[in-house]
Amino acid sequence: MSGGGGTGLAPLPRAFYDRDTIQVARELLGKVLVHVSGGVERVGRIVEVEAYLGPQDRAAHSSRGLTRRTRVMFGPPGHAYVYLIYGIHCCMNVVTEADGHASAVLLRAVEPVANVEGRTQGPGLLCRAMGIDRRQNGQDLVSQALYIAAAPEPPLSIVRRPRIGVDYAGAWARRLLRFYVRGNPFVSRP
Repeated sequence: MSGGGGTGLAPLPRAFYDRDTIQVARELLGKVLVHVSGGVERVGRIVEVEAYLGPQDRAAHSSRGLTRRTRVMFGPPGHAYVYLIYGIHCCMNVVTEADGHASAVLLRAVEPVANVEGRTQGPGLLCRAMGIDRRQNGQDLVSQALYIAAAPEPPLSIVRRPRIGVDYAGAWARRLLRFYVRGNPFVSRP
């Protein structure tokens, strides 16, 4: 598959997403998120993510079952699940594992690489800076408009912590399912 836009980078294959969610989350760190819209190609290096492990995970949207909002999460891997929180912020997840499993990885922060303006520390700010909104919900990430690609990156030191803002999820809130690049200044909260 040829690279998208001017990056010369190829989208990751669907098989990358069709694996264990925690493995995908860790391996997304250091990859680049590319969004081509309105003739502008925005590129950000992924530096922070959170894994959501399907309907049994009380912090996952899929724990409430299949709804109009969560339909994309229950679909095939390698699609964007973009939703609105607090009525103002979009958040982007990457759907993982087999069709029907309803797992995903939330993209929490990127380090700007090209054409990214504004803060990118936190999922809402990331989406705003990358020009991602609900129009990208369901977007196939094995495409030329919105995708994730491998990019040269030295070995990363990865930190594991509990997810942020999911205290309502009981024991699931304490699980170490947040991953970020140690020492990166674009991580939302070290």
